[in-house]
Amino acid sequence: MKILVTVKRVIDYNVKIRLKADASGVETANVKMSMNPFDEIAVEEAVRLKEKGVARETLAVTFGPSQAQETLRTAMAMGIDRALYVPVDTETQSLGVAHALKKIIDREKPDLVIMGKQAIDNDSSQTGPILAAQLGWPQGTFASKLDIKDGKAYVTREIDGGLETLALTLPAVITTDLRLNTPRYASLPNIMKAKKKPIEVLTPDELGVDFTPTLQILKVAPPPPRKGGIKVPDVATLIDRLTNEAKIKLS
Repeated sequence: MKILVTVKRVIDYNVKIRLKADASGVETANVKMSMNPFDEIAVEEAVRLKEKGVARETLAVTFGPSQAQETLRTAMAMGIDRALYVPVDTETQSLGVAHALKKIIDREKPDLVIMGKQAIDNDSSQTGPILAAQLGWPQGTFASKLDIKDGKAYVTREIDGGLETLALTLPAVITTDLRLNTPRYASLPNIMKAKKKPIEVLTPDELGVDFTPTLQILKVAPPPPRKGGIKVPDVATLIDRLTNEAKIKLS
């Protein structure tokens, strides 16, 4: 089995986000960047499947500026075999990435695609489902457990009523949730080895994909400040405030 994993370079989750002065987006200049946390889980799952002997090869793919190649090296330091980089100078959006991934999948012929369920910079959670629809492959989103056996992927996912298990015929697209695993830390020797590994480069022209954004951000603003709570002296006052101020109908 061959597994393809997607990774994305995003602002580190420990960094406090600052907005640009013109409200056009989030400030990324001189900000610590790292691999999207959900993608780390996808990488870890692919490496574990390789270690179990389920997979014979793992491939990590990313899109973005030249610095995004460091994210690929992090994936290889964690245990990914190969890396493929597509240079993109503009903002990457779900539709363009899905188009490009389909072209790469047609070329690489993986048996399984594992992706983070969403990227923490835009939280769109769309790339996996769009890709599965374009490929015509079954998909298992928000996976909290994954088993591969008898040519099928058994995906357990959390739903409102509890847990749901899907049996997907391979090839398939899986998107990972937080509870799937705990990503490992890359060791220093593996980090040094990853720095020397080659990264294959494919341009958008070679893929025949246009990454021009199809969505326009009109304005980015922080959430309104939260009002402080109050204490009421008795239940009657609480009911009065809920009924008359909060306009809540109490039965």
